[in-house]
Amino acid sequence: MSARRKVVVLDDYEDSLRKTADWAPVQKLADVEFHTARLRGDALLAAVKDANAIVLIRDRTPFKADLLAKMPKLELFIFTGGRNTQLDFATLAAREIPVANTEMSDSKAATAELNWALILAAAKRLEAYMGLLRRGGWRDGRGLPQVLSGQRLGIVGLGDIGARVGKVGAAFGMQVVTWSPHMTPERAAQGGAKSVALEELLSTSKVVSLHLVPSDATRKLLNAERLALMREDAILVNTARSALIDMKALEKALDAGRPAIAALDVYDDEPVAADHSLLKRDDVVLSPHLGFVNDPVFAKFGPGVVENLMNWLEGRPLVRVQKG
Repeated sequence: MSARRKVVVLDDYEDSLRKTADWAPVQKLADVEFHTARLRGDALLAAVKDANAIVLIRDRTPFKADLLAKMPKLELFIFTGGRNTQLDFATLAAREIPVANTEMSDSKAATAELNWALILAAAKRLEAYMGLLRRGGWRDGRGLPQVLSGQRLGIVGLGDIGARVGKVGAAFGMQVVTWSPHMTPERAAQGGAKSVALEELLSTSKVVSLHLVPSDATRKLLNAERLALMREDAILVNTARSALIDMKALEKALDAGRPAIAALDVYDDEPVAADHSLLKRDDVVLSPHLGFVNDPVFAKFGPGVVENLMNWLEGRPLVRVQKG
């Protein structure tokens, strides 16, 4: 009798895969380990070194060439959602290890809604005032809530999410401007915005909202020099990817007062460590990467993973195979 295969599920912080699918058929044919806490270093290697299949929630754990080289039994990679920026696809392809993914419900509306929750929380100083009220206080001399109507909203990247954010801004009475590496006045107008230079967007916008996919051209787009262009009362919002901001430069920029507040849902290293310096600041609004997290999205993750695991275990063709 051949040895049972080993499936390792990583980063399921919400324990969603077991809740949204029937794993009994998989567990009849393979040993399955579920990890709901983040693993790094030796703990990660110990968990994955003998795995035949790895299942990842999104791209929460990097798998680069050095780690993959220590996984000689690896036969299959599955990740949830439509994109993974942390896999070494070239190394996996060279070893002829297939990579498949799951379907994903549209998370654009959820991300745009969270984006506005962060903007409003920052503009209205909600965290500070809610905390004050819970401590038995009322209103005091701290910064007053801001009014967004009549202000400029700068959208960096006017794709589906950026356009949704812009429409809400317009409904609030904001002037919407936009920039991206390939923006044209015509594209901007179609999205209800005006195309401007990045420098103008940063220096004139009350709210700067990031909606780009990181690339060589946009990684650390907001560096120290560009952050220094921002208004002293500006709110910088990022629900896209932390790679768009030089995060070390951001804290120095906040110390210097430009921008006034950062509202963040994404970070260089997730989950954020309990002793991270951002958590000690009162000029930030923070959420734990909730942009894509909602019931319709997660409902497709478990069934999609189980479907491909059963295809693999029973010798059928995989579906939704990544090209790299």
